[in-house]
Amino acid sequence: MTLFTDFGLAQPILKALTAEGYEKPTPIQAQTIPYAMEGHDVCGIAQTGTGKTAAFALPILHRLNANPKPRRAKSPRVLVLSPTRELASQIADSFRAYGRNLRLTTEVVFGGVTISRQEKALANGVDVLVATPGRLIDLIDRRALSLREIEILVLDEADQMLDLGFIHALKRIVTLLPKERQSLFFSATMPKTISTLADSFLRNPANVAVTPVATTAERVEQSVIFVQTGRKQVLLETLLRDPSIERVLVFTRTKHGADKVVRGLDKAGIAGAAIHGNKSQPQRERALAGFRDGSCRVLVATDIAARGIDVEGVSHVINYDLPNVPESYVHRIGRTARAGATGLAISFCNDEEKAYLKDIEKLTRLKVPVMPLPEGLPAAPAGGETSERREPQRGRPAPHARGHQGHGQSRSADPNAERGPKRRRGRGKPGGNAQPQGGQPAGNQQRPAQGQRPAQGQRPAQGKPASGRQDGRRGDGAQVAWLEKSPRRR
Repeated sequence: MTLFTDFGLAQPILKALTAEGYEKPTPIQAQTIPYAMEGHDVCGIAQTGTGKTAAFALPILHRLNANPKPRRAKSPRVLVLSPTRELASQIADSFRAYGRNLRLTTEVVFGGVTISRQEKALANGVDVLVATPGRLIDLIDRRALSLREIEILVLDEADQMLDLGFIHALKRIVTLLPKERQSLFFSATMPKTISTLADSFLRNPANVAVTPVATTAERVEQSVIFVQTGRKQVLLETLLRDPSIERVLVFTRTKHGADKVVRGLDKAGIAGAAIHGNKSQPQRERALAGFRDGSCRVLVATDIAARGIDVEGVSHVINYDLPNVPESYVHRIGRTARAGATGLAISFCNDEEKAYLKDIEKLTRLKVPVMPLPEGLPAAPAGGETSERREPQRGRPAPHARGHQGHGQSRSADPNAERGPKRRRGRGKPGGNAQPQGGQPAGNQQRPAQGQRPAQGQRPAQGKPASGRQDGRRGDGAQVAWLEKSPRRR
């Protein structure tokens, strides 16, 4: 197959593809569309940026158009599951674009917005529903949605679903679906856990695989700059003053780090925006819209929030913090090599992150070339402007990065990427220490001078550290915020 016209797609769909400027299918589309149009289940290994959405959207639209049915209240015909809000929105937009000449309806539901509006949108039934697992379960529990009429199921980014702790939600959803259905299952990787999940969704699937995750890096020109943590911000600002960096995606390890980078850029007169799980949905949409239309050329994101960011013309990816999971590095730099294009990726690496770099080079089987620091780079600013004083131990995930591996993230099963705006007890606000009622410092966030006892009124209640640990060692609450703000001990 060399052209979309070779698949036998309905003319209204081909007309929409022509309007979008699409003529030749990508490899994943060429392999998937024929199987899907014949009604087979499909298990595909393909990461974002390979044209995967059209690979399942086009045959689905063709089938719905060929078999029109009246809509039934609260009952979609097609269900597409996505791990994040942004990816869900983009999938829905693709269905609407490819089906613009068809009399079909598409709705998208996810957390972070008013559920009553979504209930109203589903009341009369829809043809295609794109959803994140958490909000889908909410709607089912409120009896605003039924899955009994589902004809086709799509599970996209399955590996990310598991990383976000959606395994229990997925297992429940599959029990609510009709046994007689077509299922299309996609994942960037296929470890044993994903394979087991696929077996529960699929029946005699056709297997397709395109571009294993480790080889994607070959299309991207990569470099690494060894730099002290305290000089990362000034290094980023120096690089961004280069006009050749037209549209850049900057990755940080934590939500707090993303906000801090944006504040630093703002002080330097460089416009930027952050996107992560603590941002409201309108804030995330505004940031993405500005990044797409070019009014904001710098978007700072965490790994999970960046899933689904499919923006053309990203000239550079900058890894402000190296990820502790090497596969995440490949996903990151792939944002600047979309659909076969080339791109540039620059990584900042401090001493403690060298272990992460070694793991990345082992996965990609490529040695990342070293770029020297720019001449005349200013020294680190005084006053503790290092983004994270305590670096991760070699071989262990950073304390703030553990959530990115999916451990314990099924607390609410809400797809707000990183658990949404809720903070754990004792965690400070970004950029400052948490203040309890009455203005007293929280726990050990402000340590007295050496040899000086704290005033009686400043002691934590019952003598416990604010982190909740009995032994006074560093926990994952207020003490982390204090450590980030305090000067390094000598």
